[in-house]
Amino acid sequence: MTYQIPTAKEPVPAEYLRALDRTDRLASLLDSQFRLPLTRLRFGWDPVIGLVPIVGDLAALALSLRIISSARKLGASPALLRRMALNAGIDALAGVVPIAGTVFDFFFRANLRNVGLLMDEIRRKRAPLA
Repeated sequence: MTYQIPTAKEPVPAEYLRALDRTDRLASLLDSQFRLPLTRLRFGWDPVIGLVPIVGDLAALALSLRIISSARKLGASPALLRRMALNAGIDALAGVVPIAGTVFDFFFRANLRNVGLLMDEIRRKRAPLA
């Protein structure tokens, strides 16, 4: 099901909120599920599965594309979808480089970045016009 981002005057459908929550949980799982002991550094499954050459990087990219697809269904603008795809592409290209790509994944967090962009667009579109 495809939605439009509800305006401030429209009630937010429960299914829309559930889809947004699933998208946010997937991004957190991929980018910040775990914390390194004795530090504030967080990481998720994205850098872990990226340790497996080629297959891991393709799996991580597929999960990033799932987030982008969900954003499209949630009513994200084409410009936002392009920016999200660029973030996922940068993450995937960097992931191809052994070790350095994993370190890049650890800090770049493309999925959380993309969900943040989606949330910003939703807030902007829902903001009451003055």
